[in-house]
Amino acid sequence: MSGGLYRSANATPDGAIPPTDEATFISAEPLNQPAVESTAPPPEQVGEASAAANSAVMAVGSLVSRGTGFIRNLMIGAALGGGLVGNAYTTAQFLPNQVYEFLLGGVLTSVLIPVLVRRRKVDPDRGEAYSQRLLTLAVIALAAAALIAVVLAPVLTALYASGKDGEYTGLVNNLSYLMLPMLFFTGVSALIAAVLNTRGHFAAPMWAPILNNLVVIGTCALYIAVFGAKILQPAQMGWGRILLIGGGTLLGVAVQAAGLLPALRKVGFGWKWRFDFRELGLRELAKLGAWMFCYVAVNQLGLFVVVNLLTRAAGDDNAGILIYNNVFLLLMMAHGIIAVSIITALMPRMSAAAADGRFRDVTADLSRGTRMVTAVLAPIAVCYAVLAGPISVVVFRYGAFTGENATATSTVLLVAAVGLVPFAISQLFTFAFYALPDTRTPALINIPVVALRVLLQIGLFLAFSATFAAAGMMLGNAISYVAAAVISAMLLRPRVGRIGLGGIMRTMGRVVVAALGAALVGLLVVRLLPGDPADLSWFAAVVQLVVGGAVIGGTYLALAMVLRIGEITEVVGMVRRRLGR
Repeated sequence: MSGGLYRSANATPDGAIPPTDEATFISAEPLNQPAVESTAPPPEQVGEASAAANSAVMAVGSLVSRGTGFIRNLMIGAALGGGLVGNAYTTAQFLPNQVYEFLLGGVLTSVLIPVLVRRRKVDPDRGEAYSQRLLTLAVIALAAAALIAVVLAPVLTALYASGKDGEYTGLVNNLSYLMLPMLFFTGVSALIAAVLNTRGHFAAPMWAPILNNLVVIGTCALYIAVFGAKILQPAQMGWGRILLIGGGTLLGVAVQAAGLLPALRKVGFGWKWRFDFRELGLRELAKLGAWMFCYVAVNQLGLFVVVNLLTRAAGDDNAGILIYNNVFLLLMMAHGIIAVSIITALMPRMSAAAADGRFRDVTADLSRGTRMVTAVLAPIAVCYAVLAGPISVVVFRYGAFTGENATATSTVLLVAAVGLVPFAISQLFTFAFYALPDTRTPALINIPVVALRVLLQIGLFLAFSATFAAAGMMLGNAISYVAAAVISAMLLRPRVGRIGLGGIMRTMGRVVVAALGAALVGLLVVRLLPGDPADLSWFAAVVQLVVGGAVIGGTYLALAMVLRIGEITEVVGMVRRRLGR
């Protein structure tokens, strides 16, 4: 239900979220499929591995991955700019991930990982032969898919870059020849990571994407050193530039996959080609993955519309696919750090309570999680909205990423901030279905939600100018998140009972008052600080970001204490007690 352009299989889950890494350029996702409960094996399956140690490794790895991934996106924008060339690169990089999603993305987390865990527990060889068969089939299927995709590159380009001139589509097509093989390495690395996780090894899958980020960062740095950070038109991108930027991006994913191979040997997994695929139970796997494939397919159709609309609107100064994706990653960073942490803590509790038939405990946790997510993410959403201009300049305005690109980014970020809290709530409700467990209902909910999103996005695209296209896509996302949360709540109630809507609405009301107060004070302070909003210098942007962020955060905290927003006062009380000690 995310509405984000990209979902990445380049990282291990942050807790209970499917393998997504918003820090990498492709996260997108971060999140084109529903989150599922972590399927890491129980302690008896992982030997001496400590759950606390694994959590620490994943937390540190996630932080470093997000950091290097953000630098990666910054470098891509600095090298290619936020205009036509940057958008062409983003479209070309989207294609292999789109194909990967159809082939493996949703099925991996919802079906294959649980099956691998079960096989490791019940098979005499602890799932060794089954994993070998699965990897053999995957390597063959992914290689064939990559080859077919490369051959059909002009067709894919025509589908996703329609409405643009021949020079733009030609650049997308040439970059696609280099980038489409990424789907092979992405799929292989995701499967290897799954095998490692089921054997209690979490470090390599979490850290391998960092290798990918570093390679792309180095590629962009070399591109700038050789060709300079210049604003170019698609026709000016010669083969030297294309080979460097496209080949370097492909190399990053290949290095990531290769970086996982030593870890396979470390856990004692022996690679062996096995072609007795009947033993995999493919019919059963297909049956188990049908609803998840439906979920993914609907999302991909929605993304197809987004890419086409943004491609039609793309220009040197308009916000296109690259800027849209950068803003979406900012949202997912806040969601990943705050909401995922809360959801990950609640998911095992809700799952255990649902298994025991303690539905009152499920609703209590669901209500608590909704209130916490709302209260904690609200000030971040306010910062994104009020400080959209300085954030865009400080984070993205480097090299070929111009001031006009930063201004376009700020408009998209301002609108996108509205969707941060609804997105997190809709994801939490999706977790509740999986705790029951139920994969069918989220897939069915996704159909009208994506349909609503697409209709809104097309309508906004037709109603407003191209300069508002990316912001319109974000507005469509936000409204669809609200719809997803409402529909999910309606369908959850008959299953688990009342979810404490009264308490949730009271908390939301107080949060809205505190957020509006913080936004008003923040706007006044930013207006008083030096800097021209139309042409904000980097230094002035830093000052506005630091001072404005502190004022917004302090005002929100003070109002939350006055209004007695329990989710905030509890945290403040805990901090005070610890400081008192």
